[in-house]
Amino acid sequence: MSPVEFSSFFGTFTPRLDDKGRLFLPAKFRPRLEQGVILTRGQENCIYGWTPESFSAFTDRVRDTPFTNKEARNFVRMLYSGASSETPDKQGRVSVPPVLRDWAQLDKECVVVGAMDRIEIWDASRWNDFQTAQEQPFADMSEEVMPGIF
Repeated sequence: MSPVEFSSFFGTFTPRLDDKGRLFLPAKFRPRLEQGVILTRGQENCIYGWTPESFSAFTDRVRDTPFTNKEARNFVRMLYSGASSETPDKQGRVSVPPVLRDWAQLDKECVVVGAMDRIEIWDASRWNDFQTAQEQPFADMSEEVMPGIF
C-alpha cells in the first residue's frame, strides 16, 4: 500500500445497508478502520466516519474553539451528540446507529466516499443529487476557493 493510500481515504463505493442496520465497509478502507470507527452526524445529512486517531486530532482542534461562540457550541452539540464508536465485525460490517441512519435518511442503497481523513456515508439518491448539483460549481472553482492549490 502506498503512503497516499494509507494516509487518505479516497474513492466511491456502493455498499448496501442490511436489515439490521449494518453496512459493509469498502474493502479498501477496512485496514484503517479495523480498530474502530467513530460515526457521527456530518454536514449535508451524511454520516462522517473517522479513525479513532483522526477523531481525537479533530477533537483537539475543536476543543480550542471558544465555547462562548454560539455557532461553535451548536456545531459541537450536533456533531458529538450523535457520535458513536463502532468496531467492524469479522465480515467488515459496521453497525450504523438508528439516530445516524435517520439523520442521513439511509435505506438500503448507500454510497461511501473517501474524504481525506474521514469517510462519508450517504443515502445513494442524496449522494447522486449532491454530486449533480456540485458538477458545475466544481468545474467553475477558482483559485479564490482553494488559494494556492490549483
